[in-house]
Amino acid sequence: MELAVREAAAPDRGGLTMQRNKVHHVHTVQRVAKDLGVDEDLIHELTLGLEPEDGVIWVYGVDDDDGTLAFTDEGVEEAQLLLEEYNRVTRSEA
Repeated sequence: MELAVREAAAPDRGGLTMQRNKVHHVHTVQRVAKDLGVDEDLIHELTLGLEPEDGVIWVYGVDDDDGTLAFTDEGVEEAQLLLEEYNRVTRSEA
């Protein structure tokens, strides 16, 4: 995820600079689970502790009361690392 800091201060912001999020696409939890070859519920479980700063957001539609979990490219990488760790731990416990 890229962030850029505006050089010019906005006059209505009291001279503070603003960060702008440059994310232009996200991947749904369904897509990430399919790409990683695992169940969607496992991705939900593994990424419970992630925050927007980690590349995880919720997307809400008109008829979508619960929302859909989505990941930036950075969030997909985080999910993949968590899945690798999960697989390592579960193999060592077997």
